[in-house]
Amino acid sequence: MADEPLVLGIETSCDETGVGIVRGTTLLADAVASSVDEHARFGGVVPEVASRAHLEAMVPTIERALKDAGITARDLDGVAVTAGPGLAGALLVGVTAAKAYAYALGKPLYGVNHLASHICVDQLEHGALPEPTMALLVSGGHSSLLLSTDITSDVRPLGATIDDAAGEAFDKIARVLNLGFPGGPVIDRYAREGDPKAIAFPRGLTGPRDAPYDFSFSGLKTSVARWIEAKRAAGEEVPVRDVSASFQEAVVDVLTRKAVRACKDEGVDHLMIGGGVAANSRLRALAQERCEAAGIRLRVPRPKLCTDNGAMVAALGAEMVARGRPASDWDLSADSSLPVTEPHVPGHGHEHGHDHVHEVSKENLYS
Repeated sequence: MADEPLVLGIETSCDETGVGIVRGTTLLADAVASSVDEHARFGGVVPEVASRAHLEAMVPTIERALKDAGITARDLDGVAVTAGPGLAGALLVGVTAAKAYAYALGKPLYGVNHLASHICVDQLEHGALPEPTMALLVSGGHSSLLLSTDITSDVRPLGATIDDAAGEAFDKIARVLNLGFPGGPVIDRYAREGDPKAIAFPRGLTGPRDAPYDFSFSGLKTSVARWIEAKRAAGEEVPVRDVSASFQEAVVDVLTRKAVRACKDEGVDHLMIGGGVAANSRLRALAQERCEAAGIRLRVPRPKLCTDNGAMVAALGAEMVARGRPASDWDLSADSSLPVTEPHVPGHGHEHGHDHVHEVSKENLYS
């Protein structure tokens, strides 16, 4: 156990200040400070509000994670941080904090990819990722089908959303139904008491000539909103539970259908689902049903590890250390559109990397 890399991970891509500590594939701490309540009155995440909340929460959340893990910062083997994709200002807070801690501790810094981290977090729950792994990532900002043969160096996008991500669609329909923000959990709750076949909402990009692995939820969102408006215009009561169930079914039907198809086409017998929408109960149930029918093993982390968290960043950082991947340079910057094909941002060589800084910080500036 002791020789496995001990890594702290910092995640600030959106509105969650997440700090995780991982030893190898064992989760020691997962501390989160959420600013979701501060955004609720705006009906969505406000970047400036998120950035300021990260700034206030960063040090207390790191201290809490260290305490929960029962370690000191000096014990760490490295510091990992989400370098992108995400909100530029929010990412910048995390990257700057990670640099400060890594520099003061004389430890290597690893800038990692948010999406690759969502895949890697499953190692904390179900052990080492099979290679290759098919991953369906669904969240407020992303709906992607990814094929990974090596989570630290080779992640290939097969398909992605061409407009609204699944999580965005949940938020927007919840707003139309006056259910508040965020929309995913509340629609999931109402849908359990509704009929998923009550209303025939469209399934985007499922025609024979459509891109087989891409997603589109904009048309669905518009269709649901118009259906609700028509009911209200006619002076009729909107059946919130049936609308929620029918809308949710349209989303998860498309997600699971395309994911299973991708597994079959690529000859992959494992499907991993991650991202905030992976906490949706109907998505989990339908994915399980369809994977079993197709002979595919489904891996879905527990809901807390599906939403943005520091544990996923630490997990990928630990994998980087274990596989001897190069650390990032000190000029690492936040990249709001970092492509998933770059699981991490490596340094350019020892002359700019950590060897020089270790000479500077051998006495350990952190106290």
